[in-house]
Amino acid sequence: MPEQLRNAIILVRSLAFAIAFYIATALFLVVGSPLLLGPRRWAMAGLRLHGLTCVWLLRLIAGTRLEVRGRTNLPAGACLVAAKHQSAWDTFGLIPLFQDPAVVLKAELALIPLYGWFCRKFEHIIVSRERAAVALKAMLATGRERIAQGREIVIFPEGTRTPPGAPPDYKPGIVALYEALGQTCVPLALNSGLYWPRRSLMRYPGTIVVEFLEPIPPGLDRRTFRALLESRIEEATLRLIQEAARARHPPPLPASAKMALSAAVSETK
Repeated sequence: MPEQLRNAIILVRSLAFAIAFYIATALFLVVGSPLLLGPRRWAMAGLRLHGLTCVWLLRLIAGTRLEVRGRTNLPAGACLVAAKHQSAWDTFGLIPLFQDPAVVLKAELALIPLYGWFCRKFEHIIVSRERAAVALKAMLATGRERIAQGREIVIFPEGTRTPPGAPPDYKPGIVALYEALGQTCVPLALNSGLYWPRRSLMRYPGTIVVEFLEPIPPGLDRRTFRALLESRIEEATLRLIQEAARARHPPPLPASAKMALSAAVSETK
């Protein structure tokens, strides 16, 4: 198939998915609003169903599949999950992979009508970034409550979406949570940003891979934990980028991914 025709088809499918995604999300928010008055587990079931629905729509319309690796690395019950964050896909696509996740979110999201109300209903961990010391203390206190409930705490250590291959910028919050909670930390690598690029309408066919990595036991010192977490996530993420680049029809690689792959090749020489 000529490249121009293939790109045109991808664009049309991306537009179709965008329409379906926003309609589905709006319906879940509006039709599901009575769940705000019920038990939290009902609302969480709705959140999980929304994630499953959108992942299914993405595969059906855009041809973007999902593969999950290393499920056995995720313990049953309470734990800390540190996930790479490349795409808006991560905010809904990861949810069905957990039993009862409490996601660390920035406070601005809680101000969005309906969506913000549901974030509070889900009892996510909402963090204000304006007063860092106070926010950190509140995050740790809420984190202890969620762990006591037997929930998984999911945090994006870099605090925001980063392009695939971009230099890592891990914030202190993940280390503080690890120390305060005394829980196993499961690193999570992914390549979602290749198929659902940030600030782009395009949704590329292929396979989003999510990989749960070898858990890090509690009790390590700060420096050791941070180095171990960063190395495991970044090395696995680079491997997933390399894997996607070798596919028969690879997604377009951003400059950051090309630079990371080039640097990896140079290191092996």
